[in-house]
Amino acid sequence: MTMAAVQIERRPNSRRGLRGMDRIYELAQPKESKCIWLTSFGPNMVWGNQEPMWPIPPGALKSAATPRLESLSEPKRNLIGGLNRPAFVYSCGRESVILKVSPFAKQASATGRVDYLSNHKRPPTEFKEDRREHTFSCGRQSPIWNVTDPARKAAERERIESLARPKTPHREFLPAREVAFPVRLVSLEYRDQKFGSNQEIETKVSKAAMSSSATPRLEHLARPKSRPDGPFREPMWPVSKSARVATATPRQIELAKAKSVSDGYLPARTIEWPVSKAARKSVATPRTDELSRPIIRATMDHVQFNPDAFIVSEAAKKARCSARIEELSQPLQR
Repeated sequence: MTMAAVQIERRPNSRRGLRGMDRIYELAQPKESKCIWLTSFGPNMVWGNQEPMWPIPPGALKSAATPRLESLSEPKRNLIGGLNRPAFVYSCGRESVILKVSPFAKQASATGRVDYLSNHKRPPTEFKEDRREHTFSCGRQSPIWNVTDPARKAAERERIESLARPKTPHREFLPAREVAFPVRLVSLEYRDQKFGSNQEIETKVSKAAMSSSATPRLEHLARPKSRPDGPFREPMWPVSKSARVATATPRQIELAKAKSVSDGYLPARTIEWPVSKAARKSVATPRTDELSRPIIRATMDHVQFNPDAFIVSEAAKKARCSARIEELSQPLQR
């Protein structure tokens, strides 16, 4: 049988018309093999079970392991001879990972090497420190170091005294006036510090301000903005005769037109439309039938056995392209 005689059997589309549980049952089926009798290899396998690919012979089931297999199957020996610490030392919830020290380790004496390694690192001989090492160390109250006696007895200069004075406000600066507010809203410390323990906090108002009267302009500005109570117009009101007889101008008619679509606009076609009788009784031409047939191509399982699959024919080697193909093959010049 030649390769041309082998045809691929097309399966019908079984998904059409299946809904609900029928579709779920179809999807639950195991995957089928795509190989055919010509390219099949190995035994017939069904996916989704626990059976081995190849059957195990009875001799293999009854055979005994060799000494080499037995030695390889033994687990690795624990050379430590047991755990040197409990398994929960580094587990969550332990207070400390410090191990218990045996009494022999407490009575042992350190070797010379251990004593040498326990010494702290010393600075080089040429190192000169500016101040004591514990000046900026943790736990010190202040980083200030001791002041020498000449610095304590030195005389102050005018520049230092001017820099030491606090910044004063401007000569025309006026502090904020005290505003009258209840004494209960002020803390006792603030009242005692600023006004004294027996003095009330209040603003002093002059007699002229207490006996003065507002001007008409101030009274006018002090009035709240008056707004009439609504509704401002009845929902129905009479229309005058002139308004009923009036006609719109051409400009008003033009502005009142709704926005129209552009010329040549076709609205969206409905989802369902009636099919004409001529379309229902029409018969497809032979050319339409020829174009509607699907292209059947051989699979790679068949092509791999064809020695002439990737050989270029002599006619294709001698063919010449048309002028249009040469024009399209030219690169785009920018």
